[in-house]
Amino acid sequence: MSVLSRAPFGRMITAMVTPFAAGGKLDLDGAAGLAEHLVDAGNEGLVVNGTTGESSTTSDAEKEELLRVVVETVGARAAVIAGVGTNDTRHTVELARAAEKAGACGLLVVSPYYNRPPQAGLLVHFTAAADATGLPVMIYDIPGRTGVSVATDTLVRLAEHPRIVAVKDAKDDLGASSWVLARTDLAYYSGTEMLNLPLLSVGAVGVVSVVGHVAASRIRSMIDAFDAGDAVRARSLHMSLLPAYEGLFRNQGVIMTKAALNMAGLPAGGVRPPLVDATDDERERLRVDLAAAGVDLCVDASATVGSA
Repeated sequence: MSVLSRAPFGRMITAMVTPFAAGGKLDLDGAAGLAEHLVDAGNEGLVVNGTTGESSTTSDAEKEELLRVVVETVGARAAVIAGVGTNDTRHTVELARAAEKAGACGLLVVSPYYNRPPQAGLLVHFTAAADATGLPVMIYDIPGRTGVSVATDTLVRLAEHPRIVAVKDAKDDLGASSWVLARTDLAYYSGTEMLNLPLLSVGAVGVVSVVGHVAASRIRSMIDAFDAGDAVRARSLHMSLLPAYEGLFRNQGVIMTKAALNMAGLPAGGVRPPLVDATDDERERLRVDLAAAGVDLCVDASATVGSA
């Protein structure tokens, strides 16, 4: 089986920010324009209403509105995956069903955060989400943000569910990821930019990126080089992207990504509290970081946002 056939949502996916207008109101026109720009830039899939989309501070109604707009705008050209994870299983199920009705082609379900359930609770939570709809599910394993890891044995058991097909892996444990890849057919997507290439080397099929907002084509070139067996070129591209990987995460990823998009003239707006916008010093440092990675925000700004 080829790598491409094992990538249920494509290879290059970006977890899209949620554009806001002045005063923090949802900017649906901006969301449509940004989604179109990201797909034109080489993204095969978009995650909408993920944590990078500030899902913790958007209402259920806003989530549905946003998802419908993105599906209507790019759903024929890219996989639109809905983030539906919460730390309340019943709420997650409700969001999953709403996402299916809104036209999502898949679900991203993050581990329940703060309440730190045992592994048996994680099995119940992810299974309930997968049972709620007919959509394929990607588990988001990010213990640094949720306080709980999805154990290898738990992932192996979850892989038996016919609709649990993928993992967004931000566990940062290549050994654990390797064991799951060895024991299941789950499609692994890197969720940690610095580990995009290392995770590909142990069997990942692609990435769910934040840096894809500004460098999707470069990341995809790295994936393609690795697939072609050109390890030297893949490594060179990986190294060239390090300043962007670091720069967009000097502060919260969504804060810095919105700063970059705003500097490039793309729809983004500010962040909602308790997040706060990047400072002038942070924006200037970010510009330097992105330039070091070969990302010219002025050039990118002339890309495609006429419809926004």
